[in-house]
Amino acid sequence: MNKAVVLVSGGLDSATALAMAREQGYACYAISFDYGQRHKCELEAAQQVARSLGVVEHKLMQLNMDDLGGSALTDASIDVPEEGVQDGIPVTYVPARNTVFLSLALGWAEVLDAEAIFIGVNAIDYSGYPDCRPEYIDAYQRLANLATRRGVEGRPIRIEAPLIRLSKAAIIREGTRLGVDYGLTTSCYAPDTQCRACGRCDACRLRLAGFEDAGIPDPTRYHS
Repeated sequence: MNKAVVLVSGGLDSATALAMAREQGYACYAISFDYGQRHKCELEAAQQVARSLGVVEHKLMQLNMDDLGGSALTDASIDVPEEGVQDGIPVTYVPARNTVFLSLALGWAEVLDAEAIFIGVNAIDYSGYPDCRPEYIDAYQRLANLATRRGVEGRPIRIEAPLIRLSKAAIIREGTRLGVDYGLTTSCYAPDTQCRACGRCDACRLRLAGFEDAGIPDPTRYHS
């Protein structure tokens, strides 16, 4: 069975990407990151999602991207915005996050001799992050081809972004078809101590609208 490394954040997008990789017949190896994010509830959610979808192994890696700061998700001095998605790149963008994550996933994929890496980035209903665009994934694929043994040997590790051109509603419908339990996932940037979502940050707003547009009940626990 071919192997795939899947980036699993605990959110609904990565859970859907994992389910899609499994449907395609891959033996899935999940990787998650404790990178100094203020919303640690997602790490517990990632473990539950990985377990529910039957991964072969789930690796949790420790990083310290909060040492860099520069994002409302890693710097407690920067407030998480609640006014809805705005034009431009928001303060919740974590500088170089997907590049760091993909590079570590690429290293593990080399160790496993995996065929592919799945990442749940989306460029339709999203917050405007530059490292979620098709151009970015295409550029990273070229880098992976140059930087790995498999790439040099003509067996490149494919960077799969199956959600990149889907709306949030389409993602939710696809995941529902594949049996994803979205009640295990969390998207909120500012959950409370019981991991209940705020319902006001960009991620919550996009999630709420996605379930509404999909015509599927939202299983999220909100604290307000």
